[in-house]
Amino acid sequence: MNAEGVIDLRSDTVTEPSVEMRAMMAAAAVGDDVYGEDPSVNALQTTLAERVGMESGLFMPSGTQSNLVALLTHCGRGDEYIVGQQAHTYKYEGGGAAALGGIQPQPLEFAPFGGLDLAQVQAAIKPPDSHFARTRLLCLENTMQGKVLPPAYLAEAAGFAKRQGLKLHLDGARLFNASVASGEEVRTLVSGFDSVSICLSKGLGAPVGSVLLGSASFIEEARRWRKVCGGGLRQAGILAAAGMYALEHNVQRLAQDHQNAAQLAAGLKACGLEVEPVQTNMVFVHCGHHAPVELRDFLARQHIRITAAPRLRLVTHLNIDEADIARIIAAFERFLH
Repeated sequence: MNAEGVIDLRSDTVTEPSVEMRAMMAAAAVGDDVYGEDPSVNALQTTLAERVGMESGLFMPSGTQSNLVALLTHCGRGDEYIVGQQAHTYKYEGGGAAALGGIQPQPLEFAPFGGLDLAQVQAAIKPPDSHFARTRLLCLENTMQGKVLPPAYLAEAAGFAKRQGLKLHLDGARLFNASVASGEEVRTLVSGFDSVSICLSKGLGAPVGSVLLGSASFIEEARRWRKVCGGGLRQAGILAAAGMYALEHNVQRLAQDHQNAAQLAAGLKACGLEVEPVQTNMVFVHCGHHAPVELRDFLARQHIRITAAPRLRLVTHLNIDEADIARIIAAFERFLH
C-alpha cells in the first residue's frame, strides 16, 4: 500500500520513490542536459546503453515522448509504421506520430502470445507505388499486456525486418519485467532491434523518465527531435539519479511483483472469477455479470483502487506486498458473496 494506506492496482506507474531513492536524487550531481553537461544524466544513458548492448541512450521525460521521438527519427511524413491494435504506441499515445509527424499507422491484431504474426506483417507492407504510404518501421512491445515475447520470436522478427528493409523499434516500457520473467538478459531481448524505449517509472519505481536507446547516429538525430517535442531538460540529473537507483536496486525485485500477481490471480480464480494466465505483474480478470463500476466503488470504500472495465487489469508493483494481496482477495470475496 502507499503512504496513505491505499492499495492502488490501476498501474505500476503509481509507485512512490523510496527514502533511499529520494536521498540519491537529493545528492545528484547536475548540469545543463541540453548542453550534454549533466553528469548524472550522462551516467544513466551510458549505463543503460551498455546494459542493453546499444551504442547510445537519450533520457526522456516520458515513455510516450520516447516512443514518439523514435518514430519521428525512423520515419518521415507520409511514411508508415506497422503496429499492434492494442499497442501503446498506437492506441494510448494520443495519435502523436500522425498528429505531429505525419506518420501513418498500419495496425494489426496481436497474436495470442503478444506479438504480431509476421505473415500478416508481410502482407501489410506496401509495395513501392505512389498510391501508398512507404512502410518504414515495425513496432513491437515487450511485455505486451503482461505477456513476455518469446526470445525465439524476437530473433525471428529481427531477421524478418532486416530482410524486408524495415527498421525495428521496441516499446520496452516493461522490458525488465520480461527479462526477469524469462531469465534472459535484456541485451538478448533487444538484439537485432534498431531502437528500444525503456521506462524507469513503472515497475522500476522511479518517479519520472524513460530512456531511448540505439546507435550513436540514431540518438544524435533523436536528440534534435526530443528538443522539437519540448523534451530538452536542464538540471535533469535529479531525475536521472532516481533512474540509476532503480537500475541498481529495483530490477531483480520485480520477481516479487510477478509472484504477488500469480498469488492474486489464484485467489481471484478461487473466488469464481475468470482469470487469464499470468506471466508478469498484470492480472486480467473478466467480471462476467458483475458490474465493473459497482466493483470499483465497493473496493474504493475498502481503500483499494482499480480502473472499472469488463476486463479488469490489476497491476502489482513495489508498493504492494503479500499482506496487501490477501487484503485484496478478501475484499473481492466480500463483493462477490
